Amino acid sequence: MFELFAAPLAYQFFVTALVCGASIALVAALVGTHLTLKGFSMLGDGLSHVGFGTVAVAAAVGAAPLSVAIPVVILAAFLLLRLASGGARADASVAMLSAAGLAVGVVSVSLSGTNFDLNSYLFGSVLAVSSAEAPVVLFVCGAVFLIYLLCYPAFFSLTFDEEFFEAQTAHRGFFRTTLSALSAVIVVVGMQSVGALLISALLIFAPSSAARLTRSFRATVILSALLGVLSFVVGLYLSFYLSLPAGASVVLVGAAVHLVSLALGAVKKRR
Repeated sequence: MFELFAAPLAYQFFVTALVCGASIALVAALVGTHLTLKGFSMLGDGLSHVGFGTVAVAAAVGAAPLSVAIPVVILAAFLLLRLASGGARADASVAMLSAAGLAVGVVSVSLSGTNFDLNSYLFGSVLAVSSAEAPVVLFVCGAVFLIYLLCYPAFFSLTFDEEFFEAQTAHRGFFRTTLSALSAVIVVVGMQSVGALLISALLIFAPSSAARLTRSFRATVILSALLGVLSFVVGLYLSFYLSLPAGASVVLVGAAVHLVSLALGAVKKRR
């Protein structure tokens, strides 16, 4: 059993993928807990499509993809939250933004004729993350984790009693913007690991599973983080041994964990 776990660690590309992917899964689960409980579960899906479209446009004009995608996706996240808080139907807003972002990306690649690898951004290539890219991913995830810890009390209040929080402080807009910015950064960084079409799963599955098995918010956050990292690690090992796409394997493991949580939640409810 130990050999099955240790054997892939002999490969540098696997270790790099494991560390970077687990870091992304951790921060995605933490931030995703708040998005899920606030009813913005599909925000990650919409932002990933916007991110893909932005990266494709940047590649078509010869610009650095991630440096362009991060500010644009942060702006899109802020816009979506503003639309939702202003009374617009959040699901319709996300659906329209998702479709438009994906279409812009595909059309840009088609018109430019650039040698842009659609599959790497659509479906992810975490095993292809280079040693040079790893420090950037780890730095971004570390910054997101630190900001999350510092803003945790405010995020908690925003999630469960936004009106009370607004009455107590004049900085509600700042923390809403911060939460949307963290979501956007996670989506952009995660596009290269599990892909634009699958990154939203990291923001949804673990928090949704944890919420069905816990009673307190703190327990939900902690369990969500554990399930997110565990799902990624198991999915990555399965992809290695079974020669499966890494991103899809991670998502399928997350879906299986969620099915188990549904069953356990039903049993718990009966009792």
